[in-house]
Amino acid sequence: MDRRGRKLRFAAVAVCVVLALTGFSTSKGHGRSHGGGGGGCSSSDQNHDSSSSTSGSTSSGSSGSTYHDYDDDDDYTDDTYGDGGSSSTSTAQQDATVELIDCATPSEAYATVEVTNPNATGGYFTVTVDFLDAGSRRVEQRSTDEYVAGNDSSTVQVDLSSPGVAAKVDHCEPEPYASAN
Repeated sequence: MDRRGRKLRFAAVAVCVVLALTGFSTSKGHGRSHGGGGGGCSSSDQNHDSSSSTSGSTSSGSSGSTYHDYDDDDDYTDDTYGDGGSSSTSTAQQDATVELIDCATPSEAYATVEVTNPNATGGYFTVTVDFLDAGSRRVEQRSTDEYVAGNDSSTVQVDLSSPGVAAKVDHCEPEPYASAN
């Protein structure tokens, strides 16, 4: 019986080696169903999951083999990859508020706005202003990026493309929020 067990174990190891060399994967999360089965090579002393520990395994009694939980339902959290969870949203800056101070005139081809940064840290914000004619039709829409210190306000000048365009402008409407860059 012992010789037969060795032959079976050798055959199982040989099959695993062949499958490994041909690209067969036993790693987690590659479309395998959670219902069981699922192929792959395994023996009692293999650990395909370096994140598993013996605390997550259970002994199967008299045979002495160890069972490892290889399903991917509870092994990873959004923070594992650094791009999910609430930690990434807590570091994002809030948009700044924008208020119009002065609109463009024929002698001044720019609008002046005040940008207020509500964040504790400084950052760059994209300020956008619509330059409109007397019928409230857009003459031009212009944007500029401006640095504003944390918990501070800054006066920002948004230029028209040319001084000749300023003669067509009747009033200005800045976007109420400047997006953080």
